[in-house]
Amino acid sequence: MCGRYYRRSDKQRIAEAFRVGVPPTFEILPSYNIAPQTFQPVIRPNRETGELELVQMRWGLIPFWAKDSRIGYSTINAKAETVSTSPTFREALRRRRCLVPADGFYEWQKLDAKTKQPWAIGLRSGDPFAFAGLWESWKDKATGQPLETYTIVTTEPNELTAKVHNRMPVILAPKDYDRWMAPVDPARLPVDLLRPYDADQMIAWKVGAAVGNVRNNTPELCVPV
Repeated sequence: MCGRYYRRSDKQRIAEAFRVGVPPTFEILPSYNIAPQTFQPVIRPNRETGELELVQMRWGLIPFWAKDSRIGYSTINAKAETVSTSPTFREALRRRRCLVPADGFYEWQKLDAKTKQPWAIGLRSGDPFAFAGLWESWKDKATGQPLETYTIVTTEPNELTAKVHNRMPVILAPKDYDRWMAPVDPARLPVDLLRPYDADQMIAWKVGAAVGNVRNNTPELCVPV
């Protein structure tokens, strides 16, 4: 499970790292404790032009057929092993794949029945990266207002993250960004990209307990302790 991540990058850094245009009025500030149900930047192909665009979506995917938005509380992650067959995610996998910009993520290591140690995990290079994401557009029948939401795909852990948790988010290599988002025949979906990232290119470190409170959002949260 990936239930919390952080992003040091502002909109200029995201624009440079992912080669995507950012509207002048689009404001993105670094966030060091990103939690589900918050609105975050997501990169996807524009429906009309096919060019990459940066948009804000809420974390917790709501399928287009859902009757209640509360399903989004349990759909912050999609398992790579079942994403192509799950009624909740399979249509988004076929047609609505996206990138979720990040600089790292948090996992909690269970030490005993009452104690968990939080860890921050990122790339050894310190560069921003992208989670493999899926997105959906859902319309509230009561208000008629559309809501765009996303989920992060997870997979089995690599050697590094296995010491902390039994799952990890799918991190895509930059060379695979275009292939992940390109429209393809449903029989040729890029599910082979949904695999653990190279552990040698990653680093993990212990952080303080303050990250457990979603109200805390300062750079100190991802400082090693």
